[in-house]
Order: sequence, then structure tokens, then C-alpha cells
Amino acid sequence: MDAVIKLTSQSQGRDRIFRATQYACALTVYLLRNNSERRDLVDKLKSLEKNMSAGRKLFRLGNAVNSIEAAKRSIQLSDRVLCLCLTAANINRTLYFICDNLVWARSVGLLRSIDKDRWNLNASRCYFYSLTMNLIRDVYVILQLMVQRRKDAHFKQKIERHLNESTETAEVIIPQLDAFVFVLLETLRSHPTVALDTVKNICDLFIPLDKLGIYKFNAGVVGFCGFISSLIGIATLAQPSLRIKP
Repeated sequence: MDAVIKLTSQSQGRDRIFRATQYACALTVYLLRNNSERRDLVDKLKSLEKNMSAGRKLFRLGNAVNSIEAAKRSIQLSDRVLCLCLTAANINRTLYFICDNLVWARSVGLLRSIDKDRWNLNASRCYFYSLTMNLIRDVYVILQLMVQRRKDAHFKQKIERHLNESTETAEVIIPQLDAFVFVLLETLRSHPTVALDTVKNICDLFIPLDKLGIYKFNAGVVGFCGFISSLIGIATLAQPSLRIKP
């Protein structure tokens, strides 16, 4: 109960709940799109999805400042790769929030002179760049952890046992590839924070890819990926130990 109270007391927590509801509605609408008996329900879900999206824009006001502070912290990291990836991700996230705030201002009539579609596109582009840099960070961290695992003598014996036990697999799969996949899965299993962040970023990436027209997905795929990433976001907020660091 304390975790729920703490989650709902934060604007970021409420945003994640609204986001999960928004994409759950989008997924449900897609699944019910051909059901003529559920037209009223579909219309209500579409309206709820729209309201959740509008509410989230309000929660995101001022988040650009938080991203600037995060960029200031990341630029001080001693690891140059992490420094570059996280700083670039936070700068692009800042630009995303600025574009998103301008779109909100246009929607409520505070700014009438800006092109809403253009700034929506700019927001999606900055979001895409931010996610890409975060994914590069995830890959870098995973590779580092895999190298550390392979240096461990006990783990080397575990790999050898796995290869010896998988004689049927070895006939159709290159042993080196089998060993790589084994180390990768073991690394992700022993470091759930990295695994969750990677899955979250991959799921999130589907959204700007679709909006930018780089690769068009149906509404069901976007809704499912958005819902999964939102649940992971809620989990990492409720349990900070699941959040990747730095």
C-alpha cells in the first residue's frame, strides 16, 4: 500500500498510470475493431484514450528542467561511453519535452501561431533519438557484463557443461553462437535491472518508429508495446531497486 501511495503522489507515477491506461485502451480498441456489438464500448475507450493522452501532456509540464539536471549529472560520468550516451539521451529528452509542451500550449489555445503537426513530428524525432541512445547504453552495459562473466572461471565451466549437454543443438548451431546466447541470457537473468530497461526501451521504440513513418505498425502492436513499457515503468518507480543505474 505504501508503494501505491508513493507512486500516485508523484507526477511521474500518475503519468505512468495514465500512459498504461492510454495504451491499454488503444490495444483493446484494436482487438474489438471488428466486433459490431461492442461499438459503444469502443467509442468510450477511444474517448478515454484521448483524455489520458491530454492529461499526460499536463503532467509533463516542467519535465524539461528535470532532464537538464539529469544531463548535468551524466556529463560528469567517468565512463566516456556512458557519458556520451546518457548526456545525448537526456538532451534529446529535454528537446522532446519542450516540443511536447509547445504542442500542449497550441492545443489549449495559448499559442495559435505554431504548426501543431510539425512540432508533434519534432517531438517524436527527439524521442526516437533519446531512446536510441538509451538502447546503445543498454547494449554497452550488457556487453561489459558479458565480458566480466566470461572471465569468471566458475562460469567458464558452466558454459562448457552447457555445450557438452547440448549435443543435439550443437549439430545445427555454431558452438560459439550457442555460447554467446547462453552468456547473454545468463547475464540478463542475473541483472534484471538491465533486462527490464532494455525491454522497456525496445517497446518504447515502436512508438516513434510508427509516428515518424520509419516503419508502420498496426495500432495493436503500438498499443501492446506501449502498455508493456508502461508496466515496466510503473514497476521501476514502485521499486527503485529495479531501476538501472546510472
